[in-house]
Amino acid sequence: MDIPHPTLAVDRRVLPRPQRVLVVDDSADVRELWTMWLQFWGFAVEQASNGLDAIKKARTFQPHLVLMDLWMPVVDGLTATETIKADPHTKDVPVLALSADTFSPARERALQAGAECFLPKPINPDTLLEAIRGSLASLIRRSPPPPG
Repeated sequence: MDIPHPTLAVDRRVLPRPQRVLVVDDSADVRELWTMWLQFWGFAVEQASNGLDAIKKARTFQPHLVLMDLWMPVVDGLTATETIKADPHTKDVPVLALSADTFSPARERALQAGAECFLPKPINPDTLLEAIRGSLASLIRRSPPPPG
């Protein structure tokens, strides 16, 4: 039996499939878990273990979306998000901030840094998928129509 992937069906001229997601977290276990979910859902996934690596991979991997942990070594997720959003090549890529720090200042700082939304960890897979779908739909609405 063919089970369809629950990813967002989009016009390939607007957003080619598979959609690319950059997973950024200093915990290898968390990265692997999210990668497993995302690949099951039909996404192409690249990983980064800190904010500096995320900034570099955002330029080279050209993700359609970034899942960004906030508190990491080397460069934190807030700084990485600000840098990604300031770069003309990556400024339109939605960043979903994820953190176990659910206090209001963390949420507010993430949104001020340019994150599209803030999701508390641990995260339910269905909640994550809904947030991804919403962000990709938003990205598609902001994209110029295909030529022709």
